[in-house]
Amino acid sequence: MARVLVTGAAGFIGSHLVRYLRGKGDWVRAVDIRPPEFAAVGANEYDWTCDLRCGCNAAAAVRGIDEVYALAADMGGAGYVFTGKHDCAIMQNNTRINLNTLKAAQKAGVKKYFLASSACIYPEHLQLRADAPPLKEEDAYPAGPDSAYGWEKLYAERLCQTCGRTTDMQIHIARFHNIFGPACTWTGGREKAPAAMCRKVAEAKLSGNPVVEIWGDGEQRRSFCYIDDCLDMLYALMNSDYDQPLNIGTDSSVTINELARLVAHAAGIEAELVHVEGPQGVRGRNADLTRTIQVLHIEPRVSLQMGIDRLYHWVEKQVEETRS
Repeated sequence: MARVLVTGAAGFIGSHLVRYLRGKGDWVRAVDIRPPEFAAVGANEYDWTCDLRCGCNAAAAVRGIDEVYALAADMGGAGYVFTGKHDCAIMQNNTRINLNTLKAAQKAGVKKYFLASSACIYPEHLQLRADAPPLKEEDAYPAGPDSAYGWEKLYAERLCQTCGRTTDMQIHIARFHNIFGPACTWTGGREKAPAAMCRKVAEAKLSGNPVVEIWGDGEQRRSFCYIDDCLDMLYALMNSDYDQPLNIGTDSSVTINELARLVAHAAGIEAELVHVEGPQGVRGRNADLTRTIQVLHIEPRVSLQMGIDRLYHWVEKQVEETRS
């Protein structure tokens, strides 16, 4: 039985990961700067006041730990990452979190360290067309992310890889491509596209007004990966010998307009899409999973429509409760 630390454990992926690891029989310590919003994570030990921007907190969090899953980050969806208003905080907060956690893990003799990176590290010039080719891991360089969040994640990757070369700690890095599912942020500005779309459609359905606003022309493309598939790939990576950054996601993209129609289908309504100004990010982003499948011998199983169905019904319930 491994003694595991999950940072950012109150977040979407983090909270699901804690429950997943407990199901695998691991002893789990969960830390975050806030308690989980939607469900108890079921950790063996937890601290919901753990600000990893402070080195002493990071040192306490890793004490007695064999494996670290470093998910803590200042992040959000397009409405948070791509406005430019939060760039300084994103760079400063995340760099402090990663420096402190990695340094503490190294000093504590942690055996395995996982860094949650992002598809946002990929160069903007490779994603200017909606039909841009799927992104391979080696496409990361020459570097040119389109956001401060992407630059910070790319630096964190290099930081971890350098530590892996100079210590005995095993390093594992995943570049997440739009992970989604229930028990996620669904309102407030930090929500990701699937949850935001589910909220808009649910509000349209419950209000009787079928209008759903889409940022831009809706032809920007993304691939989306359901949380269950993400966790299976993540766990396989952590238990492999592979120490280079690896894509975790799906290799099938849709336009945002198509995503809206999938959500409307889950809701059982005909939505009227209205296009408005708003942050959009890159024009087209999709994952190349060739290396992921070769290394992990696993690939996504949950279809986008099935995942959207599950997410929509959860979000609709949240909207109903808020309205009431």
